[in-house]
Amino acid sequence: MHSAASNATAAHQSEWLALALTPGLGATRSRHLVEHFQSVTNVFRASLTELEGAGLPAAAAQAIGTGKSLEAAEQEMVRAASAGALILTLDDPQYPPLLRQIYDPPVVLYVRGEVAVLSQPSIAVVGTRHPTPYGMGMAERLACDLANAGLAITSGLARGVDSSGHRGAIHAKGRSIAVFGTGVDVVYPRENGRIADSLLSLGGALLSEFAIGTFAAPQNFPIRNRIISGLSLGVLVVEAGEYSGTRITARCALEQGRDVYAVPGNVTNRLSWGPNTLIKQGAKLVATWEDVFEELPSQVKLRLTPAQPESSTPATASLFEGEKLSPHEKLIFSHLKKDEPTHIDELVERLEPQVSSSEIFAALFELELAGKIRQLPGKNFVKSF
Repeated sequence: MHSAASNATAAHQSEWLALALTPGLGATRSRHLVEHFQSVTNVFRASLTELEGAGLPAAAAQAIGTGKSLEAAEQEMVRAASAGALILTLDDPQYPPLLRQIYDPPVVLYVRGEVAVLSQPSIAVVGTRHPTPYGMGMAERLACDLANAGLAITSGLARGVDSSGHRGAIHAKGRSIAVFGTGVDVVYPRENGRIADSLLSLGGALLSEFAIGTFAAPQNFPIRNRIISGLSLGVLVVEAGEYSGTRITARCALEQGRDVYAVPGNVTNRLSWGPNTLIKQGAKLVATWEDVFEELPSQVKLRLTPAQPESSTPATASLFEGEKLSPHEKLIFSHLKKDEPTHIDELVERLEPQVSSSEIFAALFELELAGKIRQLPGKNFVKSF
């Protein structure tokens, strides 16, 4: 009985996979085809005439009608199994529910790692491949704090901001999802293999809609961006230039009804163009993890039990090691205690004659980024050590 059931599951999987591998069929057309024939099995029972009558291009109808697509799917299932990848189909109960709601969800997903994490509330952290130290520090610190608060961090494992986001989640021992623009067995860029391994060891997942062995073709990366935003409750943009792929992710997020968050940047830096423009257009300005957390739906907040975020010693601290504190930073640091929080208003009151409020804000930010102080809810600050 069990083997009959598993055979039926395998046959069902291979039918969805066959659609995904059929030339000339995209995610949307595949889904419409299944709706037209009322089940995926009926698509493969249909005659060539019926398939062409359903508006399929001739090559696609031929591939399905002659059994070529199913043959390709059988071979692909063997490759997926040998790569340690699970295949999720659009009607699988484990398919991530938020992703299923988007306009063009992938009909199949290849997953390595923990499938359950795909249904966990998550925030996408995205940005340029060439961030400034500020951008890397903010991405890592915010991802670390959000992961500590119980959210999964979703990104694309690219160089730069993506890598920093994954590293932040790993530092917090949190869960992270990397969405590939290659086959799920092809880690790109190669130097991020260690991040991928760490992410898997902490209960995260590697995810792709592309066939096993798919190489890093430039056109695949914008396509996968809709999955990064589709899996997430919101997208956090850290640094991005005017013509960045991050803009595609932000646009996907808006089209999918997801929240868009952005970390403001120096207006003279071209990498601040993306987040600053998004803020001008209504994205939520983010300076701390709380700015994201407070926007989450109440039912999601109830599911999460936030521990106190510990961005006190993130990997980003290494960016600032050996740096001397400025006179303002020293002064502010001396007014903070380790065991008793000090409110920002109190600091301003105490120090205003010597230091302006904007200088206090800047110094607090630098101290926090350097891992020397920690921000608690309600704009209270304590020393980290």
